[in-house]
Amino acid sequence: MDLYSRRVVGWSMSDTMQAKMVSDALLMALWRRGKPSALMHHSDQGSQYTSDEFQQLLKPRTSPAA
Repeated sequence: MDLYSRRVVGWSMSDTMQAKMVSDALLMALWRRGKPSALMHHSDQGSQYTSDEFQQLLKPRTSPAA
């Protein structure tokens, strides 16, 4: 969700909870918002969010405080 516009900017659906689902949602959000230079990410720390696949996508785009 983009907190400024309050719009959902990335989503993905799957029959299973896997890292690919959250990675796809993040890539969609980045594509729809024009690949911002930095972003803030908040999650419930579920296993799909802490996966190596997702963290590799997230790491170069977030500030240390995010």
